Amino acid sequence: MAAYCLTVARLQVVLGRGARRIHVSAAYRATASVAMSRFEPSSSVNYEKIQSNVNIVKKRLNRPLTLSEKIVYGHLADPHTQDIDRGRTYLRLHPDRVAMQDATAQMAMLQFISSGLPRVAVPSTIHCDHLIEAQIGGEKDLARAKEINHEVYNFLSSSAAKYGVGFWKPGSGIIHQIILENYAYPGVMLIGTDSHTPNGGGLGAICIGVGGADAVDVMAGIPWELKCPKVIGVRLTGSLSGWTSPKDVILKVAGILTVKGGTGAIVEYHGPGVDSISCTGMATICNMGAEIGATTSVFPYNHRMRTYLEKTGRGDIAALADGYADLLVPDEGCEYDQVIEINLDQLKPHINGPFTPDLAHPVSDVGATAEKNDWPLEVKVGLIGSCTNSSYEDMGRAASVAKQALDRGLKCKAQFTVTPGSEQIRATIERDGYSKILNDVGGVVLANACGPCIGQWDRRDVKKGEKNTIVTSFNRNFTARNDANPATHAFVTSPEIVTALAIAGTLKFNPETDYLTAPNGEKFKLEAPNGDELPVKDFDPGQDTYQHPPADGVSLKVDVNPQSNRLQLLEPFDKWSGGDLEDMTVLIKVKGKCTTDHISAAGPWLKFRGHLDNISNNMLIGAVNSENDAVNKIKNHLTGEYGGVPDVARHYKASGLSWVVVGDDNYGEGSSREHAALEPRHLGGRAIIVKSFARIHETNLKKQGLLPLTFSNPSDYDKIRPDDKISIRGLQSFVPGKPLQAVLKHSDGSQETLELNHTFNETQISWFKAGSALNRMKELQH
Repeated sequence: MAAYCLTVARLQVVLGRGARRIHVSAAYRATASVAMSRFEPSSSVNYEKIQSNVNIVKKRLNRPLTLSEKIVYGHLADPHTQDIDRGRTYLRLHPDRVAMQDATAQMAMLQFISSGLPRVAVPSTIHCDHLIEAQIGGEKDLARAKEINHEVYNFLSSSAAKYGVGFWKPGSGIIHQIILENYAYPGVMLIGTDSHTPNGGGLGAICIGVGGADAVDVMAGIPWELKCPKVIGVRLTGSLSGWTSPKDVILKVAGILTVKGGTGAIVEYHGPGVDSISCTGMATICNMGAEIGATTSVFPYNHRMRTYLEKTGRGDIAALADGYADLLVPDEGCEYDQVIEINLDQLKPHINGPFTPDLAHPVSDVGATAEKNDWPLEVKVGLIGSCTNSSYEDMGRAASVAKQALDRGLKCKAQFTVTPGSEQIRATIERDGYSKILNDVGGVVLANACGPCIGQWDRRDVKKGEKNTIVTSFNRNFTARNDANPATHAFVTSPEIVTALAIAGTLKFNPETDYLTAPNGEKFKLEAPNGDELPVKDFDPGQDTYQHPPADGVSLKVDVNPQSNRLQLLEPFDKWSGGDLEDMTVLIKVKGKCTTDHISAAGPWLKFRGHLDNISNNMLIGAVNSENDAVNKIKNHLTGEYGGVPDVARHYKASGLSWVVVGDDNYGEGSSREHAALEPRHLGGRAIIVKSFARIHETNLKKQGLLPLTFSNPSDYDKIRPDDKISIRGLQSFVPGKPLQAVLKHSDGSQETLELNHTFNETQISWFKAGSALNRMKELQH
């Protein structure tokens, strides 16, 4: 094909049935350097550039490439000289676009404002999906959210307009579903300020979750750094059928790799089984790759993606991708760092949990396992939707299960909630009757937002501390994640299994073999679910919820009230003093799992995501203190009294005492929220010393001028006592690859020296010395 760069020539807006329908017609121009995406300028589908970079790298490496390597290396800032070694070197990349959800966009935009730059350099969007609390139902919950969050939405809308960012209003839908419907395409590289950004891999894209400071780099046009990922191959054979769904693929993989098995790697699915999975099903699998710590996940381009592109108004991109099909699949003979084989013919429905997304059980076994472990068997609530499973196909398969029960006079025994992934999905399932079926079986349709998946759930059917079970089609089930109740046992499974278990009301129900009893006494078995991959009719776009930025926003104002308790302009962090860090106290030695939910809780705290000082009052309040096995109760070594973690940290900071946090394995797993790094820095922290880090959190800590360090010998964790004084030595000769030392001064007068490893490169060391990556960016402007 002679066309290399797709340029949208015009947008034709047609009003029909009260909704805006957008039709895109495009001209191909081989020489075009700037193109227009479905909604905004400067987004190009430039396969020629990717192909050119790939050819350069292939010649240098002299070997076949995996698909993920092609896309990643295809976006190198300097393909001629970049050092490429999987798992070792850092790559400098130029991603194509940035996406931010409202909870993280606040801090990202505050940092961008602090950078002093006039306008974003790459296409960027903000999506309002995190701040809508599930309480009554979609319309009322959305109206309430708009009223409560007016100040934040106004800030995001006005700053987006000023700096050239597209703005998806509250009610638009969940960021990752919107990206799939509008912005992802095979071969694109997108970064998003949410850990489930990899959802876009279902459309053959490399989509990576990052913190807001990384987003600022990309929005500023600065090459973005990523450690060269290893590549884990998952070879799929056979085909999905019956009750087995795409969700079961990733639930199985999570059971194999665990929550940290994918760290530092891209998971690349391939093999003949791929073609049996729908595009949105592939997105589900990639979405939950975040739960195994993967950098991202991706599928090769195929006819399922082409159909999805055509159905979502992007047939021109599909045609262009067809011309570069060899670029969008792995090379024959390419090598993976690890290969997992899954036969889809043999895969059974799974359900994972409780309390961790990698505790995998076949649905047929979970009832007996629950009895053995004293997990509550009664299903109190079933919840379907979230960014993981809220597609048209998901809703159709759930509705097909619900209709079977309704036809025999049954409704859900458990409470049942439904979250559409986008306004387009909501409008389409309402038009096609799915919403009515799900409502009639006992479901409540919530707003097009994250809702209970991220803790935005005003749950009232159980008291805090009351032991209970819920089943969801979400991605995460950490302790207290959904409803702030640490006694809630949350299990993750497919929407159709959630629906079946909500109807049966018990974990002991296996829909493949067990019978339900109708009100008339008739016993019946549910048939395997079915649902159209895509609507037979076109999607109904629903209400127009997109705000396009003006061509020039220089004259626009973005006001932040100094008295606001929700928004606060940022002050630069202090620079490195030039010497070693001496006699720091241990704020808390964390025991066991410590996710970003433990470090910076979501739920009710989401409202402070734009106010660093206020949200810092949640720092580490969910972490377990090794000294007393208590939560949010640590000893203040200046007063001898016990207090909450943020309170003690503030007292240390006011007293001029620097501190460190000591942690366990995979510290900072879970959400990409950079507040988990900003808060320790703001309250006087200098270093986080752990056995191992989750990828995004480690990078976020570096970006904010903190030292993320790991024990050279993991058992050295046991040598640190809560009342130690710790000095970090070797900072004056801080260079890549050279360990630092920690000198421990114990209260009994003895000392020990430990070796601490780090993964800093030269650029990242400059962030530390400047006090943060943002400080360094400002230095380079002068």
